[in-house]
Amino acid sequence: MTTQNLSNKSLDQIYKKISSVVPEIEWKFHAPLIDKINKLKKEKDAVILAHNYQTPEIYHGVADISADSLALALEAAKTKAGIIVLCGVHFMAETAKLMNPNKKVLIPDMYAGCSLAESITGEDVRMLKEKYPGIPVVSYVNTSAEVKAESDVCCTSANAVKVVESLGSDKVIFLPDHYLANYVQKNTKVKIISWQGTCMVHEKFTGKEIEDIKKENPGIEIIAHPECPPDVISASDFAGSTSSMVKYVKKNQPKKVLLVTECTMSDNVQVENPNVQFIKPCNLCPHMKKITLNKVYSCLKNESNEIKISHNIAEMARKSVLRMAEIGR
Repeated sequence: MTTQNLSNKSLDQIYKKISSVVPEIEWKFHAPLIDKINKLKKEKDAVILAHNYQTPEIYHGVADISADSLALALEAAKTKAGIIVLCGVHFMAETAKLMNPNKKVLIPDMYAGCSLAESITGEDVRMLKEKYPGIPVVSYVNTSAEVKAESDVCCTSANAVKVVESLGSDKVIFLPDHYLANYVQKNTKVKIISWQGTCMVHEKFTGKEIEDIKKENPGIEIIAHPECPPDVISASDFAGSTSSMVKYVKKNQPKKVLLVTECTMSDNVQVENPNVQFIKPCNLCPHMKKITLNKVYSCLKNESNEIKISHNIAEMARKSVLRMAEIGR
């Protein structure tokens, strides 16, 4: 997790940090907005949370807390700010609202969705519970509040195995990512009943693509996210959550590395690891890229795109998220 305090950071300091991944011609457009947003945060008593897949000018320029989905959920619960702006996709903003029911939570683009979250509904979960009575349900945090409300506990890729094993059951329904379910199954004796959801970014990678990159780049280290297909994980040197990928690079400082995940994350990790060369076969998340500095400024200025969840769903969903938080990493 990267925690930033921008109150004393000048624009020059920010650009010096991200100049390797943001061209100067782009910076001329970003700088005025970054300055406006950082001033507006103070006026509004607001905090900006940004996921690792956000662009560098957001991730390093205006975010107070930049992290993976689990850390964002945990940090959202700690903030004392009256307004939270979640720079990420809709389910992340919903999760922040679940952790802060009495605070105003905003998202820069209400249509920043997620193919994985949209692959399952609350009705689907109820159907599965009827089919497998008494089997506990673990839902990936990449789900809607409605799905979380039908679940016993949430998890992220960082703690999926730990959450599954915490339930003390020999069988668990695991939703919705099929590939993450496969990964969990290989790392636990608990029988996993999975759903056929996938992430549109991670499912595009192939084992052959990874093997070709290894041939073209001798000595490269391949780090994959568990949402990738099994042949991709098998061809990789390490598989782990978003935070684990970041820690791996920081600790091992490989000369050359490929992060098999959303492309923009490589830019953000590169800023923190200037001596590492990143190879980037760029798979971008179109939903994450709906979040822009202009939209961040607009939603904060107008306090628009507020996340609202019905009381009944929120109460039930909050329990599964809090249980995830208690289990931790």
